[in-house]
Amino acid sequence: MTIGFILNGEDVVVKTEADRRLLDLLRNNFKLPGAKLGCLGGKCGACSVILNGEVVPSCIIPAFSIRGSEIITIEGFAQTEEYRDIAAGFSQAGVENCGFCDTGKIFAAETLLAKAVRPSREEILAGFEGINCRCTDPDSLVGGVLAAADIRQRRLYGRSP
Repeated sequence: MTIGFILNGEDVVVKTEADRRLLDLLRNNFKLPGAKLGCLGGKCGACSVILNGEVVPSCIIPAFSIRGSEIITIEGFAQTEEYRDIAAGFSQAGVENCGFCDTGKIFAAETLLAKAVRPSREEILAGFEGINCRCTDPDSLVGGVLAAADIRQRRLYGRSP
């Protein structure tokens, strides 16, 4: 089966089996290792990507379902101002980065910040429920998202919310 979609802003076409996982396509066909092989059940966040504007676990997305979709991987997102806001906020708050769950944490933060200028502590904790992170305590994640929110508002409007 031949599948066309947008990957990190570029039109791409890949020939593959219909039931192959998106995770495998990204890692093997496109050499994008940012989505990590984790639980293979969509529960850990290590394989997160943005699919049509929503953060999804690429390990449970079959190839046939991505035809015509737009996918952003951490490699593509890392080229954006939004990524730099989150990276700076996480660094400022001392968020630990082990290399395994980082993609899930970054995309969870982006999802929160795309919906709310300054999410509440409860919203932040709920936004990270699907990320199985053992390297970062919840208070650091809350601090990281709030710092990223401040950084983003200063970048966009010259002031904090």
